[in-house]
Amino acid sequence: MTNYCHTFISQSVEETLEFGRRIASGLKAGDVLALAGDLGAGKTHLCKGIAEGLEADPDRVNSPTFVLLQQYAGRLPIFHFDTYRLGDVSEFEDLGGLEILEQGGVSLVEWPRKIQELLPARTVWIEIEATAPESRRFRFRTNPRAVALGFV
Repeated sequence: MTNYCHTFISQSVEETLEFGRRIASGLKAGDVLALAGDLGAGKTHLCKGIAEGLEADPDRVNSPTFVLLQQYAGRLPIFHFDTYRLGDVSEFEDLGGLEILEQGGVSLVEWPRKIQELLPARTVWIEIEATAPESRRFRFRTNPRAVALGFV
């Protein structure tokens, strides 16, 4: 059973970027965001907004599908994972993913279901759904960290 504590509707890419900046304002070292959604749902645009909100260059943010991990320097280090191409959880472990999640930065994980059993309990899950060509629905799963970020 999935419980959601907040839903946000974005009508444009700019609204998605602004939403990411708002999310970033409450992030702290060690936060993990699991970004779940189909191809083209808006995961990477949300990451761009979060990066900008954390004072990183949003122009450097792109989907890390072919490299699995990108890192961006901001007020906190940002670790941007894309686990789409992983065969199993051992590949994430071999990449050093568990250690990176504990390094004290902000981790953004696209396609998190591939490694969900490895993600910490404090992970904030954001389900992203395209509802129209420019419109997106963002739903946050209930957990204490989501509540602390104000998504209640």
